[in-house]
Amino acid sequence: SSAINGQMFLRGIPEDFDSWASWGNDKWSYEKLLPSMRLLETDTDFSDDFHGTNGPIIARRFKTEEWLPAQKAFYEACTAEGYTESSDLNNPDSSGISPIPFNNPQGIRWSTNIGYLGMSRHRLNLTIRANCMTRKILFEGKRAVGLEVESGGERFSVFGKEIILSAGPIGSPHLLLLSGVGPQRHLDEMGIPVVHQLPGVGQNLRDHPLLYVTWKTKDGFKLDGLAPRSQLVLRYTAEGSDLRNDMIFIMTSFAPERVNRGGDRMAALGIRIQISLYLAASAGELKLTSTDPNVQPFLNYNYLDDPFDRQRLRDAVRKAVDLGNHASFSEIIEDRIEPLDSDLESDHTLDEWMLREVTTAHHISGTCKMGPASDSMAVIDQEGNVHGMEGLRVIDASIMPDCVRANTNVTTMMIGERMSEFIKSEWQ
Repeated sequence: SSAINGQMFLRGIPEDFDSWASWGNDKWSYEKLLPSMRLLETDTDFSDDFHGTNGPIIARRFKTEEWLPAQKAFYEACTAEGYTESSDLNNPDSSGISPIPFNNPQGIRWSTNIGYLGMSRHRLNLTIRANCMTRKILFEGKRAVGLEVESGGERFSVFGKEIILSAGPIGSPHLLLLSGVGPQRHLDEMGIPVVHQLPGVGQNLRDHPLLYVTWKTKDGFKLDGLAPRSQLVLRYTAEGSDLRNDMIFIMTSFAPERVNRGGDRMAALGIRIQISLYLAASAGELKLTSTDPNVQPFLNYNYLDDPFDRQRLRDAVRKAVDLGNHASFSEIIEDRIEPLDSDLESDHTLDEWMLREVTTAHHISGTCKMGPASDSMAVIDQEGNVHGMEGLRVIDASIMPDCVRANTNVTTMMIGERMSEFIKSEWQ
């Protein structure tokens, strides 16, 4: 969501959206989406043709004098390796080492709750009902007419002229499947009556596979869990790739053990480079495990299934290890914690380590793919309407045909802005 996680305010690059347009979504080219990107933001550092200055979400970057020691060392190591410098990561031509844009002025995550909903709560045509869970969509034939909702142990129905799912790339396909919209074979397996056969629901699950290169710091080196943990990133194009900026390194000045290994977020191991593949070839799927909406669906991320994904990440791990060996880290790093030297001995041992350690960047998308009706895997058209249905739209990160080369937060807000234009034009 826009309220938690890394707080990075990073746009997708023009090629992401132009690819969407080339796949039959001509209203979603970069040129047509730039006004929506500008509309949602107030960039406190840049005011030009690419940035907004009056939007509800505030963006800023840490200045050079605010960079922490590990961040400075990372900068020096990257520039020594010949990577270019960029002051604005959201400039469409940006690449190389750059300060991260954040939507956290004065350390406050400027979420959509603060920026959008906070300004709209007074509206007489808006009712917000908290602590509700939607169990399924109600249909009359192929038309969505309402929702079955549960709150405080009570179940009731709500009805509307149009139903819009904005439950996210897990919640929206989950709800469609529970309601009988999805691949017929899977719905039959789960004993759910098929309202509408739509093979792409839950398919095309995209994410950014994430790996950690972590170092123990020297005794006496200050690790402050309350200081900003990330300030700089490196974006680059992998060797042999024609996908610009398909890799990213995020320098982390305070690196705890993973929570699933008993780690405490406020207890540091040392420092870390987070490596992420920002345009993976591999895709996964989401499927039901139960007809009970309280039970989480099964997520098969299918990370590193494609050999090109493994190749790019192997090279990235070795690049990150080399950066840690740069002289700029000599007064900071004591030893490398992960990966071990034995993991780096060969492509085979490194692949084994990567497949064991790879995790989510929390950028799930694509599970209700946008595309023309001629695309058998498309779930919605480019105005959000579910193919073959009436009165039903999906508007969230699940509609991305592929994950953008960026954190998904900004793009998801942009999707809301763009879709609202289509809805208003229809309803006026």
